[in-house]
Amino acid sequence: MEFEQIVKKISPVLRRITYKLNGYCRFLGDDDLYQEALVHLWQDYSSGKLTDKTDSYVLQGCYFHLRNYLRKIKDKSRLVSIEAIVNQEGNNFEESLLLRDTSADNFLDTLNSKLLAETIHNNGFTTREKQLLRLFSEGLTTREIGKCCGVSHVRVVKMMASIRGKCKKYLD
Repeated sequence: MEFEQIVKKISPVLRRITYKLNGYCRFLGDDDLYQEALVHLWQDYSSGKLTDKTDSYVLQGCYFHLRNYLRKIKDKSRLVSIEAIVNQEGNNFEESLLLRDTSADNFLDTLNSKLLAETIHNNGFTTREKQLLRLFSEGLTTREIGKCCGVSHVRVVKMMASIRGKCKKYLD
């Protein structure tokens, strides 16, 4: 079977896998994980490892590869807040906005994104969801957040899915 046929056949399930794994990873998008899975598939296909393998075997291989990939790059990545960088320089965020060229499209996109995030945060989330987001931003794992909130890690994952759903409503 050709590589394109394999990808076409398993692509919908692979996209769902990357969407679910994105709950564990805040610094990559679904498309980034999907592309990583395709690279892994191509390497396995080129070396002949996918010959006579079932779809579920191939998908499980992609799942485990992505989990290991996320585990390895988690320590290498670092989330940085623009407010923290500006505050380290001694200016506050509002002052730095006034110093920038407001005609730049990138600046307006950034400002609109920030305003949208504040709107969603202030109007769309419960107190528990705000607490969950704060703990995630501090870099705690799902299990650690569950302990802090007094719920299971499975409940934390479900709450994150709810948060993603609320965000999607504002983005559509």
